[in-house]
Amino acid sequence: MAIEQWRGGSLRGGPGTWAVVVNWNGGAEQNLRCLRSVISQGVPPSQVVFVDNASEDGSREAVAAALPGLVHLQNAVNLGFGEAANQGARRALEEGAGAVFFVNNDLHFDEAEGCLRGLEETLNSDVRVGMVGPRILFDDKAGRVWCAGGRLDYRQNLSTLLGHGKADGPRWRKVGPVDYIPGCALLMSRECLQDVGLFDPSFFAYMEDVDLGLRARRRNWSVLLRGDLSAKHAPSSATGGGYSTRRKWMQGVNSIRFLRVHGKPIHWLRFVAFDVLTLPIALILRGCRGEGLGVVAKAKGLLEGAFGRKVTAEALEPGASLLWRRGRTKAPER
Repeated sequence: MAIEQWRGGSLRGGPGTWAVVVNWNGGAEQNLRCLRSVISQGVPPSQVVFVDNASEDGSREAVAAALPGLVHLQNAVNLGFGEAANQGARRALEEGAGAVFFVNNDLHFDEAEGCLRGLEETLNSDVRVGMVGPRILFDDKAGRVWCAGGRLDYRQNLSTLLGHGKADGPRWRKVGPVDYIPGCALLMSRECLQDVGLFDPSFFAYMEDVDLGLRARRRNWSVLLRGDLSAKHAPSSATGGGYSTRRKWMQGVNSIRFLRVHGKPIHWLRFVAFDVLTLPIALILRGCRGEGLGVVAKAKGLLEGAFGRKVTAEALEPGASLLWRRGRTKAPER
């Protein structure tokens, strides 16, 4: 596929920006709020790809009924966030998209702020700007930051969401380079996508955005935060919230996978020192909060990742582990 030159003119001319939203049992209300918010940012419904990962909660049917003008892609099984997002991106690129906007279905935007327009202006400002994203706020009216870009430090969980849980303020509203942009609100140019490639589907969910950002920077693409722009994130608590057993298990498995792909000896040593060896302390501290099983799940994931296990839809099903025995499996917090 030849790279189409769209820089130097408005992204809203021609195919412009396409948006990709992935759903896995995300609920009708949440999905519709997100999709309508994306459309309010100026993306025509016909340029929004809604990819459903075999949802069973009626959300796919509700979206199809309410917004039939979207591009609807339906998977027979849950392929994970990475591959589903890739499907949407491939469709957008086939249609000539100049940029692809990956948006989590638990995200929404303030229409008046014009977040996407600002992101497009930054992407269009220099031919080597490949990825850009806004600061993300918790959708709880408390003025807390979910992230202002990410840093890869090879310490706990390998990476850090900058500003996570901190009060919003000027510190997080800066414009500048970061190591990666979380996949919940990531605008990526066509040229960068075709040069760097898509998400690595073997991660299934978690760390795929860190991996993509690292690959982009290694190929000399700029990865930028537009901290003066914002989106609001309502992370799912369907699997127990940020310290749920499924989420922590996936982080453990994929941390090892990421190190196998990218880690140098110093990175392995740093991760062992700051993450693995501190698990007993984390167990005590988290146990006092009733979150000890999350630490156990993390340790389980690290061990199984060391033996080559990968995250799959089957591994996340209720009953697949004693750590998540009951309840409908829904999208974990990203």
